[in-house]
Amino acid sequence: VQLQASGGGLVQPGGSLRLSCVVSGFTSDDYAIGWFRQAPGTEREGVACISASDGTTYYANSVKGRFTISRDTAKNTVVLQMKSLKPEDTALYYCAADRLPSSSGLCRMPPRYGHDFRGQGTLVTVSS
Repeated sequence: VQLQASGGGLVQPGGSLRLSCVVSGFTSDDYAIGWFRQAPGTEREGVACISASDGTTYYANSVKGRFTISRDTAKNTVVLQMKSLKPEDTALYYCAADRLPSSSGLCRMPPRYGHDFRGQGTLVTVSS
């Protein structure tokens, strides 16, 4: 089972990045998938999640209006398009899948709970 994230890098404030998560090794149709981030010394934050059933999305308030999550079931890929990036968006971003019915349930899952499946992550640095 793999969730392979890519697309991170260094970007200036106000810039954009596109993260991709390729899912393989399990049938993701029953799993909500989301993007999480964690900066040093902070708890993980569910920034954007998408449900398996109907594609309902959920966004953390901190990224609402700036980030967009989408899912290509045929390609087993989940994309996070990020724009208007801020220095506080700097973090390790990873994708994760959990057998939950809703996108909000996944993103708002307390950090003390682990994921069914998660990838290693990709680093996003927003700095001038």
